[in-house]
Amino acid sequence: MATYLMEDGDEGERLRLKTDRAVVERQARWAGIGAGMRVLDVGCGAGVTSAILGDLVSPQGSILGIDASAERIETARRNFQGPGVAFACRDFRQQMEGLGAFDFIWVRFVLEYHRSGAFDIVGRLSDLLRPGGILCLIDLDHNCLNHYGLSARLERNIQGVMDWLRERADFDPFMGRRLYSFLYDLGLEDIEVKMTPHHLIFGELSEVDRYNWWRKLAVAARGSGWSWADYEQGFDGFAAEFMDFFSDPRRFTYTPMIACRGCRR
Repeated sequence: MATYLMEDGDEGERLRLKTDRAVVERQARWAGIGAGMRVLDVGCGAGVTSAILGDLVSPQGSILGIDASAERIETARRNFQGPGVAFACRDFRQQMEGLGAFDFIWVRFVLEYHRSGAFDIVGRLSDLLRPGGILCLIDLDHNCLNHYGLSARLERNIQGVMDWLRERADFDPFMGRRLYSFLYDLGLEDIEVKMTPHHLIFGELSEVDRYNWWRKLAVAARGSGWSWADYEQGFDGFAAEFMDFFSDPRRFTYTPMIACRGCRR
């Protein structure tokens, strides 16, 4: 069974820094979250998103965040558990008995790490919905692949790494475009789709973007098994060239984010 591609001791901090409360609130409200709902946050990480969703359903509602990482669940419990917000260490790639039924299930930036099993995961989650309950799937499309100003060498190696991860690590940089079909094939109703930019980076580079993309290089790219044959210094040479490019205010980088929501009959 594949391990999480970004598994690292600093992953909780990366997830915390890159989570934008206003964006999460806007997406969840668009999907139909409301006060009093019982919510499941799948792949909750260190709990930041669960806390935000908890605010949207309080005071009568509740949220359960689940993640396969015991370390991140412990962090979530320490920082965010309280009235109406709870966490459990569960592997959502397996059957999830004993969780009960939910009015709203949130799956954001999770399925891209499970290319081959994504539909089965969504199918099991849809079984946890109450009649009329909402399933919201959010993921990126063309992830890490849209940059303007790359050298031919950088472009060749970025594409190579992403192809390698797709085949060797079960990662899908094009997961976003698959989400609608999951909901359609499962027979959900009132399906809606929305596409917005996730990364839209131009001009001076923010410290959050610098840190986020450096962690992607240091963890996923370094650990990918890619050969780095174009670089005498191997990964270090690639990383130095990429960060020089990425720090240049002339650079333009974007990633589409696709959100889909549907209701169970």
